[in-house]
Amino acid sequence: MQTYGLRWVTLNNVLEAKMALTQIGSDPGGIAHMAGKAVGRAIKLEQVPLRVAHILKQEMLSVGGDAAVHREVITNNVEATDVMLLGTTRQLEKLVPKILAQPFGLKKIGHDLMLLLKTLEISKIRSLNCRGLELKLGERTLVMGILNVTPDSFSDGGRYFNLENAIEQAERMIKEGVDILDIGAESTRPGHEEVSPDEEWRRIEPILKTLLERVSVPVSIDTYKAKVAARALEAGAHLINDVWGLQKDPDMARVVGEYKAPVIVMHNQVGTTYHHLMGDMMNFLRHSIELAEAQGLSGDQIIVDPGIGFGKTTEQNLEVMARLAEFKTLGHPVLLGTSRKSMIGKTLNLTVDERVEGTLATSVLGVVSGVDIIRVHDVQANVRAVQMADAIVRGQRGVYYEGA
Repeated sequence: MQTYGLRWVTLNNVLEAKMALTQIGSDPGGIAHMAGKAVGRAIKLEQVPLRVAHILKQEMLSVGGDAAVHREVITNNVEATDVMLLGTTRQLEKLVPKILAQPFGLKKIGHDLMLLLKTLEISKIRSLNCRGLELKLGERTLVMGILNVTPDSFSDGGRYFNLENAIEQAERMIKEGVDILDIGAESTRPGHEEVSPDEEWRRIEPILKTLLERVSVPVSIDTYKAKVAARALEAGAHLINDVWGLQKDPDMARVVGEYKAPVIVMHNQVGTTYHHLMGDMMNFLRHSIELAEAQGLSGDQIIVDPGIGFGKTTEQNLEVMARLAEFKTLGHPVLLGTSRKSMIGKTLNLTVDERVEGTLATSVLGVVSGVDIIRVHDVQANVRAVQMADAIVRGQRGVYYEGA
C-alpha cells in the first residue's frame, strides 16, 4: 500500500519553513504567505491582570489561535494569571496590531511580542566591535578559551599562575582556533576565597599586557569588580565578563559604559531557591541588560550567560540546558559556559580531569540551541565539535540564502 513517504518534518523557524516549501516547488508568493503557518510558538506572560488576560484570550481566539490561563479566570477568583499564547507565527503576527490598539498596557505587550517574534528567527551575520577588534556573530559559533591565572582554580589547579606558563597556554589556544581569550584572576568555585581588587589586578596585569602585544584575538577579563575592570580596559582589554551581571559592584555598569566595552552579563544568585526557575533567571538578566543600556550599551554589546553552575542545583542546571534556546528571547547574543563543571561531574560521576566528553556534549547542544559563544578549557576538542555541529545546524541556511 502506498504511504507517500508520510513523515514529520521539524520546522523551528520561518526560514526553515521557507526552505521546505522551496524544495516542494511552491510558488514564491505562496511561500511568503504560508511559511508563518508552519511554525508553532508558545509565548508565556507571567502575572497578567485579569482584564488584560481576558483581552489576550479573546484576541488570540479571533486570529485562530488560543491562550491558556488559570482555570479561575472565568470566575474572576484570581487577581492575576500567567498566560500562554498558543499559535503559529502567522497568527501571533496578526495578534500584534490587534493588541497594539488596546488599553491597559497592551500596547507595550504588542511591541514586546513583535520584537520577540523577530528574535526567534535566524539572526543575521553581523560584526561586534570589541574596542577595535571585530568579532563576527551569526556566521558560526565562537569559542572563548579560559585562562585562569589563579593558584586555586577548580579545574587547572593553578597550572597557569606562572606568567610563562600562562602565555604558553594562551598561544596554544590561539593555534587551536580560539576566537576570544578570557583571563580570570579570582576563582569562582564554590567556597572560593575572595581576593582584593589590588591583588586581582596584580595577577592580571602582566599577562594582559603581554598578550595585548602578542595576540590578535580579543582579550576578555573575567571580573565582577569595577576597579579591576577599569584598570584592564584602560590597559587595552577588549571586553568584560561579569559573573554577577553588573549587579554585585554598583560601579561596574558605569565602567563598561564609559569605555564602550562589550560586556557578558551572567545570571547568578546566592542559594538555589526560585519561584519560577526560567522566569526568575530571565528577570535577573533583564535587569542586567537595563543596567548596561542605561550606560549607553545596546544590542550585541550586551551578551547574556545563563550561568550554569552558579546558584543552581544539578537538576536545575540540566533544566536550563534543556531550555537554552529560550534565552534568545532576550534579544542579545548568548554565551554558554559549562566546561568541566560539576553538573557534568555529578551527572556522569567523573572527576574534573575526566569531563571533556561531557563538555563536548553540552557544547554541541549549545550550537543546536543557537548560542553564539561557548566558553571552554579544552579548545581544540571543542572547536572541532562545534565546527561539525555548525556544519549540520547552519550549513543548509547558506544554500537557501544563495538560491533565494
